[in-house]
Amino acid sequence: MAADVDKIIPEDESNVSQRNGHLSPSSGSWIFRGIWTLLILAAVPFLAFGIKYYQDAQFLQRHEESVRNLGAEGLFLFSSLDTDHDLYLSPEEFKPIVEKLTGITPPVDFEEEVTHDPNGETLTLEAKMQPLLLDSMTKSKDGFLGVSHSSLSGLRSWKSPAVPFSSFSASQFRALLPPKNKGEVGDTWWVIPSELNIFTGYLPNNRYHPPSPKGKEVLIHSLLSMFHPRPFIKSRFAPQGTVACIRASNDFYYDIVFRIHAEFQLNDVPDFPFWFTPGKFTGNIVLSKDASHVRNFHLHVPNDRSLNVDMEWLYGASESSNMEVDIGYLPQLELQATGPSTPSIIIDEEGNIIDSRDGSSEPIQFVFEDIHWTSEISRQEATRRLEVTLYPFKKVSYLPFSEAFERAEAENKLVHSILLWGALDDQSCSGRTLRETVLESLPVLALLNHSFISSWSLVRDSVTPGDTQQARLHLEKYNFPVEMMVALPNGTIVHHINANFFLDQTAMKPEEEGATFSFSGGFEDPSTSTYISFLKEGLEKAKEYLAQ
Repeated sequence: MAADVDKIIPEDESNVSQRNGHLSPSSGSWIFRGIWTLLILAAVPFLAFGIKYYQDAQFLQRHEESVRNLGAEGLFLFSSLDTDHDLYLSPEEFKPIVEKLTGITPPVDFEEEVTHDPNGETLTLEAKMQPLLLDSMTKSKDGFLGVSHSSLSGLRSWKSPAVPFSSFSASQFRALLPPKNKGEVGDTWWVIPSELNIFTGYLPNNRYHPPSPKGKEVLIHSLLSMFHPRPFIKSRFAPQGTVACIRASNDFYYDIVFRIHAEFQLNDVPDFPFWFTPGKFTGNIVLSKDASHVRNFHLHVPNDRSLNVDMEWLYGASESSNMEVDIGYLPQLELQATGPSTPSIIIDEEGNIIDSRDGSSEPIQFVFEDIHWTSEISRQEATRRLEVTLYPFKKVSYLPFSEAFERAEAENKLVHSILLWGALDDQSCSGRTLRETVLESLPVLALLNHSFISSWSLVRDSVTPGDTQQARLHLEKYNFPVEMMVALPNGTIVHHINANFFLDQTAMKPEEEGATFSFSGGFEDPSTSTYISFLKEGLEKAKEYLAQ
């Protein structure tokens, strides 16, 4: 009984003390912890502000040191390399300078060639062709005056595909699958890498037969051989090769878009070489991730421009022989799968083996499930990524002619406009030297992105007499083959220079050879410096407009 009383009394005392307004020790501890929690939470924004203030102060200090050490021009170049704007250059950010100075690009990993399963699925491709329209060539305007008949013999006789139909093993298209480190939608990679740059020059013209393909080149060579028996899967001029991008994917399939820069040799001995260079081959393939099944395949030369093929032919057998150049329109050059790949060997419900290749049995009808993508980008975006991979100058957006002037008006900027005879972003280009030098240089890219809206146009396509005021003003200043202009949004040309004159002005003198790059000159070659001066002069001449 006493024990029971002892147990009850403290409990009653506790209740009495709470009723009298006194807190127990445990309640005080809880309030103490709550106050500290509130203080800590209140201190977090101040701490974050302090860290941000310190980081901003450090960044400002680094920026001031950069200006002091490099000067405005040097900082401009540095900023064009510093893609994450942290005022530090990582090895990845410095890589373009290394490639520019040395002319050496990082080696591409080649995967081992895979043995094809003879009993795997097969895909049938159909080749279609409409021959080049001879009257689209410039030389046709005077009846091909001065052009020997033998020079055009290969072109005139090429009327249809060399192989109208051909079967491929589905596993052969493994060559188009991404490498191990490129599995995400939007990733791009070189299927066949380009081996040319401004340092290596271009490949010889006096050749008739392509080298034997190897590795992944075999597939591209086999595909293009359906059109003509002499495809060169690496074009003479950069960028050559094949590049691809993952447009969409799910657990089992990829949709891959690709672009090929290749050309054909249409003549054979005793005629002199005739090079037929489509602006580009583009296509896409939907295939399983193990390359056992191909759902769809398409490859073609785009025909949405009035000129899409470059042609060059020699008047002699040596490399130093005179050469003629022209450009024309090819209505159709296309490969299309007749349907999805199908198994060659089938086992029926009774265990009998049916070989679809012997043709003795009834045709088998296959039903394929729909493919639903779990991740994808637009075809337009995938195409843009291929272009940037092939042409670094496309890191600047080049808008259609009219759209560029509308954007310039809205953003109060000038238009950097290039007017030329052949497309700037494919192999039919008459501005090849321009895009491979100054337009892809880092300082020029930075200045164009910051101060201009850029556009390029075909003389024959986008800018014609009777068009807009901007078009008429451009045509008045245009001289063959390429004219670079700086214009106001109303079309007024404030500055312009012809590509031939520009190249003459920036050509290295003999005594200057070997001094193309200078550390004190900001890694700039003479053409880059001259083009930046051209753009800055345009800005200076347009100051009155920009100040409005």
